[in-house]
Amino acid sequence: MDEVEVVVAHSERTTLRVGDMFLKVDAQRERIAVEAEALALAPVPTPEVLWRKPSVLALAAVPGTALGRLGEPSPASPEAWAAAGAAIRTLHGAPLPPWPGRSADGLTAELERECDWLLAHEVLPAELVTRNRRIAEAALRPWEPVFVHGDLQITHVFTGGDDEVTGIIDWSEAARGDALFDLATLTLGHEERLGDLLAGYGTDVDTDIVRAWWSLRSLTAYRWLVQHGFDPGAPGCELDVLRAAS
Repeated sequence: MDEVEVVVAHSERTTLRVGDMFLKVDAQRERIAVEAEALALAPVPTPEVLWRKPSVLALAAVPGTALGRLGEPSPASPEAWAAAGAAIRTLHGAPLPPWPGRSADGLTAELERECDWLLAHEVLPAELVTRNRRIAEAALRPWEPVFVHGDLQITHVFTGGDDEVTGIIDWSEAARGDALFDLATLTLGHEERLGDLLAGYGTDVDTDIVRAWWSLRSLTAYRWLVQHGFDPGAPGCELDVLRAAS
């Protein structure tokens, strides 16, 4: 290996790839600690921890291919999505991690703060923000906490040629939380794959709440994405999710 690949880099954290090893460097040491403990507790395929320093976590690459990318059609089969649903169900059925997660009250305050910023800076049309905020509020109800991944983006779930989950990566946001938040995060921008995911998840799910989480996540993440060099207005990404909400 004669080069270092920068996988993602911004002011909070950087991930580098060197051969089959990933180095995660985080400005917040507690996120490294949470990720290491979550990897040890999660009852699903995860990367092997090679070593850990206070601000750095070295992980082995997982086999397989990610389910897809935000803004692009998923190339994964319905069976692969169903396998992902089954793995997430296993995670949600596991004992709770010992640290807490975000509360509905905290998320309510965050939603208000981020919507106010979007409106004050005229980043999005007022009607779009207002409509999606109304939809998002449905997610802010009491829920039974489960072991959630917390950042279950489509690029974080890998499956192999036999349509089995081979690895789930990036556990720094793992905590106690709402099961439907994980399902919504994975299907953000891929509404057409929600049925395949739920076929494997294997329990009744209120899809209106999943849709509420799509709006809530898109609204609350918008400022962060803009300020860290990402483009939520790219085709198929957060802006399109907000436009499609009804």
